[in-house]
Amino acid sequence: MSNSYNIAVIPGDGTGPEVVAEGIKVLDVAANKAGFKLNYNYYDYGGDQYLKTGEVLPDNAVEELKKNDAIYLGAIGHPDVKPGILEKGILLRLRFELDQYINLRPVKLYPGIDCPIKDKEPEHIDFVVVRENTEGLYAGAGGTLKKGTPDEVAIQESINTRKGVERCIRYAFEYCKKRNKDNKLTLCGKTNVLTFAFDLWERAFYETAREYPGITADYAHVDAITMWFVKNPEWFDVIVTDNMFGDIITDLGAMIQGGMGIAAGGNINPEGVSMFEPIGGSAPKYKGQNIINPLAAICAAGLMLEHLGEEKSGKEIEKAVMNVTAHDIKSLAAGQMGHSTTEVGDLVATYVTKL
Repeated sequence: MSNSYNIAVIPGDGTGPEVVAEGIKVLDVAANKAGFKLNYNYYDYGGDQYLKTGEVLPDNAVEELKKNDAIYLGAIGHPDVKPGILEKGILLRLRFELDQYINLRPVKLYPGIDCPIKDKEPEHIDFVVVRENTEGLYAGAGGTLKKGTPDEVAIQESINTRKGVERCIRYAFEYCKKRNKDNKLTLCGKTNVLTFAFDLWERAFYETAREYPGITADYAHVDAITMWFVKNPEWFDVIVTDNMFGDIITDLGAMIQGGMGIAAGGNINPEGVSMFEPIGGSAPKYKGQNIINPLAAICAAGLMLEHLGEEKSGKEIEKAVMNVTAHDIKSLAAGQMGHSTTEVGDLVATYVTKL
């Protein structure tokens, strides 16, 4: 074996373990074919563990995860745990403490997938959103005063540092350069209203753009972006934006690429440990029925391999998924695919071996 990678696996809640199992099935086939080795280290972080111990993450969790080359996550979210506890205690904590300052979200319509936008085909929807992942409104700055009274005040502050903004923008330019599609990078913001935060974003964006003469740099307000995602998604190549706007527009992106069943993303620390996951939730109502769609988790596995440097294998996984969407499944919806969860994983794995 020429390369060996340690992968932290967090199957998580609900249907997370089911989709992760299919992702690992495909990863093993790809690794065996290409001649590299994947060593899996499993961690039971999630709702069941929290209900059992009262602990969201053990004190040594972050240091344990740092021993790995990447993290593969299934889903976080449990019906018996109050919303926010697991999301903040696991997802946000890991993003912040592992400094995963980029959220990378490819938005691509695969063949055979029904697009909710009339007359749009795969050639029209193929762009990537680079979202700043550790600052903005998610930094948790703010507070309340006189809570529960008629005079209550709630303040949530958006924190944007020059370092945080610039490193995200630079990553986006480098990614756009490497992607080499339209060589166009769009800054998504709201400069006409959020004049302090996006003055910083805009200045950093155009100053950095001078270092990349081969890339067209342009700007659009976030409200215009949401309209154009629906009307003219073919206009976009790579988009860079802040944490909150990125959170919103990537969900819209998931819908125009066919839904959460195909959407995958990465929480990236280019110098550290990154985490890859399907975008959809834990879907507990489908747990244990072998009907959940595993394709988003499999796509996340492909993104993980690309990030680790096994780009050929990562692209083969994506091509295998595209073969499945084009030829084998009826729908992305749970229970409507025409195949079980495990059968869909088998189909992708088979295509990987044939590519």
